[in-house]
Amino acid sequence: MQQVMILGTGPAGLTAAIYLARANMKPIIIEGSQPGGQLTTTTEVENFPGFADGIMGPELMDQMRKQAERFGAVFISGWVESVDLSTRPFKVHVKGMETYETESVIISTGATAKLLGIPGEREHMGRGVGTCATCDGFFYRGKKVIVIGGGDSAMEEANFLTRFATEVRIVHRRNELRASSIMQDRARQNKKITWSLNQTPVEVVADGKVTGLKVHDNDTGEEQTLESDGIFVAIGHLPNTAFLSKQVHTDEIGYIIVKPGTTETNIPGVFACGDVQDPIYRQAVTAAGTGCMAALDAERFLQKNAIHDWSQSL
Repeated sequence: MQQVMILGTGPAGLTAAIYLARANMKPIIIEGSQPGGQLTTTTEVENFPGFADGIMGPELMDQMRKQAERFGAVFISGWVESVDLSTRPFKVHVKGMETYETESVIISTGATAKLLGIPGEREHMGRGVGTCATCDGFFYRGKKVIVIGGGDSAMEEANFLTRFATEVRIVHRRNELRASSIMQDRARQNKKITWSLNQTPVEVVADGKVTGLKVHDNDTGEEQTLESDGIFVAIGHLPNTAFLSKQVHTDEIGYIIVKPGTTETNIPGVFACGDVQDPIYRQAVTAAGTGCMAALDAERFLQKNAIHDWSQSL
């Protein structure tokens, strides 16, 4: 039986691992399908504190992992199929491996950006194709970019990108937008934003680097390539919570609901941090902050509710 297990290894999970390992709690971390989280798909990260010249996303995650390992955190490569949170100790079922028992669980499985599934999209992710304007907008200063989507997120991304880009084109497959009226009005009033509505994205066009987006005109049936230096896919995110089988309270989309000011879920001993409980900010530094909170919350919980006398194994 373990004191604490961390599910997921993005900035939130790794920060929690660092804190718990330093507290000599020997956390077990299940890496999941994307060790290091979404930052491993990005290139240069310039907004994470402490790196004046920026740092590559994969390198940042590697450094955080090594820091956790230095203090005794144990990493296991595997996919959590299901969990049983009905009683303590909780049971964590890892596909193709054993079932672990643990006194507490930290869920940091993140959220996955929805993608279009068109040619060239995944191949150029982090290299001209992105899903976070706040993260990467700075790199498109003085350039042309495309935002794909018709909801509030797309309008917000487009408006933000006008701080840097000379032109932001919103591409949406319908004539009507799903965004709220106020968000649509803000986008339409922004002189840097142009529109390509009723256009279905077909392919990311690249020649060593992204040069445009091929679209299908739903009215005429014709195809054309819209020139662009970068493409942002803004059609939403899905929190990675399906494996929980609704044992933990979530909102209608699937984001875990935590007690305000904490990382506590509706189940004592189960905590959530990072993007899996954050539909708003979704930044590496905010994820890391909640990872710290989850570690401290878990440590305090175990001090009061320990099943096993762990002092004998320290």
